[in-house]
Amino acid sequence: MADETLVPLMCNTTRSKLRNGKPVVGIIGTGNFAIALTKRLTMTGYEVVIGSRRPEARKDNLLFTRDCLCGVELTSVSECIRKCEVIFVAIHMEDFKFTLQPFADATTGKIIIDVSNREFRYAAHSNAEHLATVLPNAQVVKGFNSISAYTMESFGEAGGNHKVFIASDHPTARAKVGDIAKNMGFRVVDVGGLKSARFLEEFVLKVFSHWKVPIFLTFGIFNLWSLYIVYIYFIEASEFSWEQIFLKVLNKPLCMTAITVLALTYLPGQIASVLQVYNGTKHKRFPRLLDTWLQSRKQFGLISFLLVTIHAIASTLMMSPTYYSSWYHRVTVTLPANSTLTSDLILSGSKAWMVWKGEAACLVGITAFVLMAVIAVTSIPSVGESLNWSEWRCVHSKLSFAMLVLSVGHVCIMGAPGWVKSGPWKSFRSITCLSILLPLLVILLRLIFSCPPLSGYLRKIRRGWERVSEGDLPAVVTRAENSITTVHDFNEKMANGYDGIQLDRSCCCDNSVGNPQGEVKVTKPSTSVNAQCECSAV
Repeated sequence: MADETLVPLMCNTTRSKLRNGKPVVGIIGTGNFAIALTKRLTMTGYEVVIGSRRPEARKDNLLFTRDCLCGVELTSVSECIRKCEVIFVAIHMEDFKFTLQPFADATTGKIIIDVSNREFRYAAHSNAEHLATVLPNAQVVKGFNSISAYTMESFGEAGGNHKVFIASDHPTARAKVGDIAKNMGFRVVDVGGLKSARFLEEFVLKVFSHWKVPIFLTFGIFNLWSLYIVYIYFIEASEFSWEQIFLKVLNKPLCMTAITVLALTYLPGQIASVLQVYNGTKHKRFPRLLDTWLQSRKQFGLISFLLVTIHAIASTLMMSPTYYSSWYHRVTVTLPANSTLTSDLILSGSKAWMVWKGEAACLVGITAFVLMAVIAVTSIPSVGESLNWSEWRCVHSKLSFAMLVLSVGHVCIMGAPGWVKSGPWKSFRSITCLSILLPLLVILLRLIFSCPPLSGYLRKIRRGWERVSEGDLPAVVTRAENSITTVHDFNEKMANGYDGIQLDRSCCCDNSVGNPQGEVKVTKPSTSVNAQCECSAV
């Protein structure tokens, strides 16, 4: 054909046997992503046909690509659609109608994969939904939009933990595209219908969406602690010189912010436990603020780990009797009277070894830092995915609680000698005392929910049990000819309170078996019942 050309970049024109049995894949577009996709598909073993509105003009561009495009066919858009059953559309959304609408009938029944992304987060419809209106008879699939061109053509980067999200209203098309993605070395996540493409396109436009609130809140906490330290150490009393503000003074709000943010990491989990016990169910939605807070716990923890690391480095640099005089033994040197001195001269100094306070603070602090480092490492996806549920829970529940207790212990060792010397009011106003109030609250709540009978009650709620009063779940007993039917009349709250799951308003259990005489037995319901019945799960 006049508008068709073959682009072999190797002299060997033999076809790989690995391509046998695999469908011919078409790609409409000749941009960077289209070329990267072509390389990946070719090396995976697929026959690739590239469709362009101007194939002759794009031929030279493809010839100068760095990697080999063995046997890739460059042709027109119409020929690409005719030859291929699976077609990637790698053009901008603005060109969908102009480029593809003339081929609406030719794409009937074909799988069309939209890999584009929109420029703005908020839109009434996704690019894939717009493509479905342009090609109404095609099976439109959204996918590969979260993979960059660099990742696509870099074989060392393209596999592993990189995920391809796939959405389509056609299950068969989703399955076929998922197989292609798996063959290319990606992990596939099926997100359902084409409406999910709105989320997929919005997701790639978010910039550190889960980090904004934690970073902003951390910055505010740091400023508050800094202002308080400036007040008590420079305005109320002059204990430091302004020359020490860069390391000695700045290290104090840094460590106070670190332990405060660490407490904020584990506090929402305890608040959630309080609400679940109060509501008597796990199915009631948390307030939006708490829900956002729970989703940001990983970010809070990593920020706290970063601050603790900086604090540990700064403290190591200042580890000397000059900065931490209370950590070291004090010695005195007496110069006897002589011809120069009329009386004995007593000089005070410090020995090179620490007192119990210094060594205990270092031991507890180092142990807490190591545990925090272990917990932080498990937040890496490749490490976290290697842990099973019991191991992950052990690290992020038991080990993290021990780390929080050790962190509070480190601060208490640092401040306890000063608390003893000062009065109650001065002790409460000290930075060491104020900084552990929130962590102590978290530890107290954790201990309360870990002790029976509250621990068993909370565990039962999290396993699906619900506390329902008599008024919420009345039992009505009716008599039939030879059977008894118990009807649980669920009220409006029970019928619509389960995250969009529509429950039946009645549940019938036929108890005719084992009761041939049809005797009516009425049992008064208890004040706390399980909202589940024999015949179906609620």
